[in-house]
Amino acid sequence: MSPGDEHDYRPTDRGGRTDDPYSTLGGTRQTRTRLPDSDAGHPQARRPARNSRSLVMIVGVVVLLIAAIAFANRGGGSDDDASPGAKGRGSTGSAPTAATGTKPVQGKDGTIASGFAHDEQGAQSAAANYSVALVSDGMFDQTRRKEISEAVYAPAVASTRQADLDRIYSDESFLRSIGLEPDGKAPQGLTFISRANPVGTKMEKYSEDTATVAVWYSALFGLAGEGSKNPVSESWYTTTYELRWVGGDWKITDFHQEDGPVPVGRDQAASSAEEMADAVQQFGGFTYAR
Repeated sequence: MSPGDEHDYRPTDRGGRTDDPYSTLGGTRQTRTRLPDSDAGHPQARRPARNSRSLVMIVGVVVLLIAAIAFANRGGGSDDDASPGAKGRGSTGSAPTAATGTKPVQGKDGTIASGFAHDEQGAQSAAANYSVALVSDGMFDQTRRKEISEAVYAPAVASTRQADLDRIYSDESFLRSIGLEPDGKAPQGLTFISRANPVGTKMEKYSEDTATVAVWYSALFGLAGEGSKNPVSESWYTTTYELRWVGGDWKITDFHQEDGPVPVGRDQAASSAEEMADAVQQFGGFTYAR
């Protein structure tokens, strides 16, 4: 649910001596100064010359140290690093997604991903994907809405949520206020768009079978096309989901939504109704996040 803020401390390919013949090990460009012979007023013994064998040993130790640091920063090792961006048990906060080569989900329920991992990363992934589904235009279609509800909500609350959603999305006054027909479809010649674009997720609380995950996202909503009285606009929200591990997957038991954080808008000119309609039809929304 912008994600290079992290500093990369891995050594570069230039570790060790650089191509500069006057550079010493580590690139400090230090030189050795030979002190004058000691005299009575300055009883300073001359340092013995360092032989080539000592220099070779030092270079070897430094090379091994660099290799060890590079291996550690590569993240291979503990089981906790097996899931991308995962943090330790009981930890909270944001965690950037990192590639692991492991398939993040094992299946899908319709167009909605399912089979999320039983860990913090899996809970965050589920919350981001459920945001996309619950804000999609499929919620305005009775059949599709039922499929979404059954896919994202825990069985214990699914029927209650379904009834609440049907009451909201079948309200003709509500549909009329956003420019849709009584059946939830867009008027002829217009294209309806409702999409959530997750920016990031944050783990608020985690235990073995429950998780509280906040999803920050932008939403596009409105009617695209000539003559639209509800042009497509952008809004920003944070929805916090209460999730429970049920039947081998993460499911929603409750949620609450709040506005923002909202970024400052740039001085970009809004696209024409025709351009927006074309973009909506040509660019499909993502069906899997994180």
